[in-house]
Amino acid sequence: MTEFIQHLINGLSIGSIYALIALGYTMVFGVLKLINFAHGDIYMLGAFYGYFISRFFSLGENPSLFSLLLALTLTMATCAFTGYLIETFAYKPLRKAPRINALITSVGISLFLEFTGQLVFGSDPKFFPQIFAISGEWAIGDLKFNPLQITVFIISLTLMAILQFVIFKTRLGRAMRAVSFNHDLASLMGIPTNRIISFTFMLGSALAGAGGVLVGLVYPKIEPLMGVMPGLKAFVAAVLGGIGNVTGAVVGALSLGLAEEFVVGYLAPSFRDALAFTILILVLLFKPTGLFGTKTTEKV
Repeated sequence: MTEFIQHLINGLSIGSIYALIALGYTMVFGVLKLINFAHGDIYMLGAFYGYFISRFFSLGENPSLFSLLLALTLTMATCAFTGYLIETFAYKPLRKAPRINALITSVGISLFLEFTGQLVFGSDPKFFPQIFAISGEWAIGDLKFNPLQITVFIISLTLMAILQFVIFKTRLGRAMRAVSFNHDLASLMGIPTNRIISFTFMLGSALAGAGGVLVGLVYPKIEPLMGVMPGLKAFVAAVLGGIGNVTGAVVGALSLGLAEEFVVGYLAPSFRDALAFTILILVLLFKPTGLFGTKTTEKV
């Protein structure tokens, strides 16, 4: 039983990281019907932004909750600006073009960020500064907790709760939901659709950047290609939950994190990466709308 709970904690921790990335996929798809395959690389940029911000302010010399929150806030702001630039210069000019054009563009941006990252940051791994540290381990009987994993999980849940509040309890959130329903009708109602779309990209990018910082706390080795596999897994999580559905993205990501951890713990670690794509195939075959998705009719 102790081993099971340990795997449960590990799965929820990594699943919460997937959730922060998956939310960006699902929000962008909700307002643009676009799969932004460059989103995983924003997560990578978040890790590097956090790395350089931490070094610039020497946050590793005084590890504390304040240092973590400062790095997290600045990284989220920087990633939000990066998301704004990508949407403005890459996706906005293709707003009226066929969707396949934007999809191909997202793949191109992903490759651009990955290889530019290798040129700028170097291809060798870097070690994320220890900007937050809790001495020792927490234990209840034979059950041991990694304090950093618990911290990551709590911060991730807090960010997801804030997102839920923004989407469902604010005027900006209502505007986002209106744009996701119909661009033209939202525009006729006086909603600035272009600003709402840009804000959605910024919000999703900020969450992905937060994921990059949080993963740097627990798994401190970062490198320019680190966003490829987590990005694909987060996409699978969004599809599993029902892409376009915020709650579904969170549930799908946590489910995927738990499934991966139990596969590693009770079957074989080599099956970990294959599991996500197996889930994707099964979802597309038997429930293409995902757990929380609904069927929609599209006029042509």
